[in-house]
Amino acid sequence: MDALTDDAHGHPHYLALDARDRSLVRAMLMAALRNRGDLEALIDRFTERPLPAGANSLRAIVHIALAQILFLDVPDHSAVDLAVEAARSDPRNRRFAGLVNALCRRAVRDRDAILGLIAQSPVRAPAWFTERLTAIYGAETAAAIDACHRRPAPVDLTLADENPQNFARWAETLDAIALPTGSLRLTTPGAITALPGYEDGAWWVQDAAAAIPARLFGDVAGRQVLDLCAAPGGKTAQLAAAGARVTALDQSANRLKRLSSNLDRLGLADRCETVATSLFDFEADAPFDAVLLDAPCSSTGTVRRHPDVPWTKTPEDIAKLAALQARMLDRAAEFVAPGGTLVFSNCSLDPSEGEDVARAFSSNHADFTPLPVTGDEVPGLSSTITGDGHLRTTPADLPLSGDAAPLGGIDGFFAARWRRAV
Repeated sequence: MDALTDDAHGHPHYLALDARDRSLVRAMLMAALRNRGDLEALIDRFTERPLPAGANSLRAIVHIALAQILFLDVPDHSAVDLAVEAARSDPRNRRFAGLVNALCRRAVRDRDAILGLIAQSPVRAPAWFTERLTAIYGAETAAAIDACHRRPAPVDLTLADENPQNFARWAETLDAIALPTGSLRLTTPGAITALPGYEDGAWWVQDAAAAIPARLFGDVAGRQVLDLCAAPGGKTAQLAAAGARVTALDQSANRLKRLSSNLDRLGLADRCETVATSLFDFEADAPFDAVLLDAPCSSTGTVRRHPDVPWTKTPEDIAKLAALQARMLDRAAEFVAPGGTLVFSNCSLDPSEGEDVARAFSSNHADFTPLPVTGDEVPGLSSTITGDGHLRTTPADLPLSGDAAPLGGIDGFFAARWRRAV
């Protein structure tokens, strides 16, 4: 979904839309994906025969239409008419136009009853994903995580200048919630680029959990830091803003272009060197004081923002990614100077991509001593520190109270830290 709706490199039809229509497209896609299991169950319930197995375009038309009718503030007649027209205009789906019309009109007629059924017996996600979360976290926590996945994720910001006075000033200016972790959380939706401070590079968008790993290095002013898998650059910007000299590595030249563009806006480009290569091919002239590996993963911790993840990933993908992460962590360790710090992180909820990789690394590298994360390093999230001293957040963590409660939650993240022997 991200590739299709990227405002710089998205699908040509998407890019041809104005800002308002782009927002509507994103809302429809998110609603359809976030409720995909329920919509599939609804179609099965209301049709005598299942939709043809290979009719993906037909299924997409029905999902988008039902998502508009049931979950979005879109006029019913518009949703129905557009769906029927889309079916009729496609030779593959023309013969199903009557079925599309009947399904949509039934959803309009029985909307309250349907929403009641969904509330009582929701079909949250693919069975493999639900079963895996339950096995890892237990039924209660898995259900809480799943409930968070049904809600849109709020927008968090990281400030370039994190001193307390500046933090308070921007919280007031942006009418944002000051999170205990050091991030600001916006309370109302709107165009990010129109907000105060955007053009000046005072802040950037970054989930509160994603902002934690870079902070685990402590004071990096004047230090040489290697940021592996750096794009899109939130962590790179954190390290540079804190005074580090950063080498930002990513194997995607296009992603590095976006990183460089972000650094230019933030006024941090002169503190960073970008290198387009794989960490397995990278050669350094000297070791680094600090190395951050935010490794590629299944992204199961970001389902609030990317509801397609459970439907596009499999347990086999998780196993392959975990093996890759172990190899990457071994390679990352080679760049750490004696006495230097290594941080490994990713946005997966699965221990096989986090705790298991970290434990194996500790067992195989006697010259790296684990540095447990402490409660004062993650204010408001001390309960997310594991027995091994790792950080493990889930979307159900960081609940807020009172009027801010609907804006609670945080991405699922894992982080571990070591110091290399002198």
